[in-house]
Amino acid sequence: MNRLILVTLAAGALGCAAAAQPPRERLRERIQERFHPHPSATLYDATVVLADLSNIPAKGIPAKLMADAHGVAVIPKVLKAGFVVAGSGGRGLVIARDKDGGWGDPAFIRFGGGSVGFQVGVESTDVVLVFRDRKSLDRLLDGRGAKLTLGADAGVAAGPVGRQAMAGTDFKLEAEVLSYSRSRGLFAGVAFDGSVLHPDADANATFRADARPEVARQVAALREVLAAMSAATPPARPITVAPAAPGVLMPPAPATPPPAPAVPPQP
Repeated sequence: MNRLILVTLAAGALGCAAAAQPPRERLRERIQERFHPHPSATLYDATVVLADLSNIPAKGIPAKLMADAHGVAVIPKVLKAGFVVAGSGGRGLVIARDKDGGWGDPAFIRFGGGSVGFQVGVESTDVVLVFRDRKSLDRLLDGRGAKLTLGADAGVAAGPVGRQAMAGTDFKLEAEVLSYSRSRGLFAGVAFDGSVLHPDADANATFRADARPEVARQVAALREVLAAMSAATPPARPITVAPAAPGVLMPPAPATPPPAPAVPPQP
C-alpha cells in the first residue's frame, strides 16, 4: 500500500514537472528573441536605450557631440560572458544623418568583440557609438558587407559624459568613434578596441520588407529621441517611449493564402 502511494506521488510529481516545462516551440522562440531578435524588436530596444540616456543630461552624451555627429550606433543588450577569456556579442542598428542634416533610416548591424582577463559571469550591456567621421560610418552603410574594426579601421575612445562636458575643456576628440556603455543602470564612456561591427544583411532585408505602420512610427520615435539629444537645451519633460504595440516586436504574421478554387465534379 505504501509502495503504491509512493509510486502515485512520484508519477504525479513527474507529471507536474513535465507540465511546468515550456513547450519546445516556446523555448525556441525565447532563444530566437534573445540571440536573433526581429529588427522591429531591436529598433524598439534601441529607442528605449537612447530615451533613457536623454533623461539623464548630467551624465549623458553631450548635446554638442550629438549635434555634430555623422551617425550613431546602438547595440542593446550586448551579452558579455566568460571565464579568463571573455567575449561579447549583440545585434543593433546604426542611423546616419542625411544630406539635409536630419536623421535617415536605420540600418542593422552585428557587434562582436573579445578581451582577455580574469572575468567571471554573464553581463548584459547597452552600447552606444557616436560616429564623428563619415568615412568609417559609410563602411557599415555601403551594403557590401564590409566590417569595421574599432581601433584598427577607425580610432575609438571613451566619450565624455555630461551634457556640458565639452564646454570649456580641451577634451581630445581625434578619435573617429566615441563609445559609451550602460550596465546595471550606470552609464560611462568605455573604449571598445578590437570590437567588430558587421552589416546584418538578413535583418536589413527583413526590415525593408516590413511595411507595418507600427514599425514606421517606431522609426519616427527614434528620430525624435535623437533630435532631443542633439538640442541645445534639454527637453522640458522626460522623454517617454510608448509601449510597443502588440505583435510589433515579433515578425508579422504570414499572409493567409487564398483558398484553392473548387474543382467541379467530373461528369
